[in-house]
Amino acid sequence: MVAAGTLVFGATFTLRDRVHHQGKRWVYAMIAVAAVGMVLQNLFLQVPMRIVLASLVAIVLSETADTEIYHRLLHRSWWMRVASSNALSIPLDSLIFNAIAFAGVFSWKVLFSLVVGEILVKAIASAAVAWRLDRNQTQRPIAASS
Repeated sequence: MVAAGTLVFGATFTLRDRVHHQGKRWVYAMIAVAAVGMVLQNLFLQVPMRIVLASLVAIVLSETADTEIYHRLLHRSWWMRVASSNALSIPLDSLIFNAIAFAGVFSWKVLFSLVVGEILVKAIASAAVAWRLDRNQTQRPIAASS
């Protein structure tokens, strides 16, 4: 059992990786806009404050880790950068969010199953998006030179 947003966040980590060619400042600007937007949306929807806090902390920490790893691997292939950065950021996001949002609400056994389920779904979504983006990139026609 995982939240519907889990699919979105799995794709988000990989989609955001496409912005790195604009520079780290743009990536951090995207993270800030996403964090502020998420907080405003959650407050508007009257989401419990523990969920808002869990989301904010998880987004900022996991996407910062993702960004720093991705940028340290710019000399590697796109697949290697995505896989390496997501290998840390996806579990980190799931652990932080669930620990803050649901510690004391669910048993540790339920929390563990939520975290594992989210990691698997996010990893699959991330890999599917990465595969699709890579496929689109390699199938573009090469423009004829004049």
